[in-house]
Amino acid sequence: MPTVFRDGPYRFYWFSHEPDEPPHVHVDRGKCSAKFWLHRVALARNMGFPAHELRRIREVVEGRQPGRLEAWHEFFGHERG
Repeated sequence: MPTVFRDGPYRFYWFSHEPDEPPHVHVDRGKCSAKFWLHRVALARNMGFPAHELRRIREVVEGRQPGRLEAWHEFFGHERG
């Protein structure tokens, strides 16, 4: 699970065995976890984050979206989604 970046208490990462899914990033804080799609930034899954934190996390993902898409394609070696 390569860490892509950290922002405050949040760890953003990829699972290296998910290359056939559209570009996305996972985020954890403690026991909470979420997954955001990157092309049109949207919540894909949430396990435990309250709504106000999801809004904050989405803002972070949106702010880094262009660079994350490039890094995704570089890491997985192809374009998808």
